[in-house]
Amino acid sequence: MNDQQNRRPRKPGKPTSGKPTSGKPASGKPHRRPQKDPVRILAFQALRAVDERDAYANLVLPPLLRKAREKGEGFDARDAALATELVYGTLRRQGTYDAIVAACIDRPLREVDPPVLDVLNMGVHQLLGTRIPTHAAVSASVELARVVLGDGRAKFVNAVLRKVAQDDLDGWVEKVAPPYDEDAEDHLAVVHSHPRWVVSALWDSLGGGRAGIEDLLEADNERPEVTLVARPGRSTADELLDSVGEDSALPGRWSPYAVRLSEGGEPGSLEAVREGRAGVQDEGSQLVALALANAPLDGGSDDKWLDGCAGPGGKAALLAGLAAQRGAVLLASEKQPHRARLVAQALAGNPGPYQVIAADGTRPPWRPGTFDRVLMDVPCTGLGALRRRPEARWRRRPEDLDGFAPLQRGLLRTALESVRVGGVVGYATCSPHLAETRAVVDDVLKHTGGAELIDARPLMSGVPALGDGPDVQLWPHLHGTDAMYLALIRRTA
Repeated sequence: MNDQQNRRPRKPGKPTSGKPTSGKPASGKPHRRPQKDPVRILAFQALRAVDERDAYANLVLPPLLRKAREKGEGFDARDAALATELVYGTLRRQGTYDAIVAACIDRPLREVDPPVLDVLNMGVHQLLGTRIPTHAAVSASVELARVVLGDGRAKFVNAVLRKVAQDDLDGWVEKVAPPYDEDAEDHLAVVHSHPRWVVSALWDSLGGGRAGIEDLLEADNERPEVTLVARPGRSTADELLDSVGEDSALPGRWSPYAVRLSEGGEPGSLEAVREGRAGVQDEGSQLVALALANAPLDGGSDDKWLDGCAGPGGKAALLAGLAAQRGAVLLASEKQPHRARLVAQALAGNPGPYQVIAADGTRPPWRPGTFDRVLMDVPCTGLGALRRRPEARWRRRPEDLDGFAPLQRGLLRTALESVRVGGVVGYATCSPHLAETRAVVDDVLKHTGGAELIDARPLMSGVPALGDGPDVQLWPHLHGTDAMYLALIRRTA
């Protein structure tokens, strides 16, 4: 159930619009026109885009909100905050809500059309995950159903939500989740709304007992802070703090270039962000780039750096600024041309020389041994960023690991070939899955002579709970960052 095995698969066809799907009732009697609620209609549209187009909420929602504000129909900051909560809250708790809805209907969940299930789950979130009064949550959801689904389905939504409203979240979880002692992973999957295989993978990587994994899964369901990065040579953390104000921002926990915005902070309102002198970047990503930049080299030069998987450009922009301060040049390479253009935008205005190219990192156009430092932040399942992209937990499948494995190994081999003797490679992923982290590094090093792991932990000075090393795994519940992984490897021959 928690793996959405009972959900109806998407069908090709026209997206569900915000228009009524039925006119007069069968009796022909006149009826009250449904009341359109722009906030909930917008949230529904975002959820449908995520389901129908495999879109990401963090890419779909902002333009929808911007369009609503531009219409000038009274759509204010509070409305935007509610729409955001409805979308992200529904996606984060989707597994739990699916289980609750399944307990309230007399048919398999897969027989409920996806648009209906979106309205239901959004209603369940209002009932069980917000402070919206029960009567308001039910009536608003039924009105939404009348607008986007029609009167017949609205009656079904009304009946289900009235059943849901008979208990609170804790009560429902106790009913629908198997006991921990009988099936620990399935219990955690339902309670914390993660697919069972993801729970298992995260637990294997984290190690330890029940408390740690529960803290991690719960952290995945919390709204992450918006963190800014002041790009070296172009801005400073102090400038950003002064621009935002002490009441609305805090310094980063670990990175000297990081600034954390308070809830509701709008990065686009800052001049430094609009001008590209600063950007939005998780502090874990900043730590990875900083560790590579500060890793000790063994003799030789330090003037040629490579970001071999540079899109969309956050780490490349940070590295380019650091390189410029040392008189070094960064080459930012990205296979996809459209992502390479994003990298170029991120690096525009860098104070020192740099180059952006579109190239396949497994078949590089540069010569072996060219670079002193190489970052290879490889494509992965993204299980380390579930706070920011909650829909990814439902979209990914265990078999995706097999698809990424050859690419990840190929890119790491390229990185080791591209760095000079005495230079350092940083292998990074935004996934803590062992198959994407240590398994890749161990396998490549086993078949590659002249390379050794170096301890990355001293290069994240002040950051606690970094494990036994020499590699580093960051965690949302321990460090407040995405679950970034970093292994630093020095070429010795």
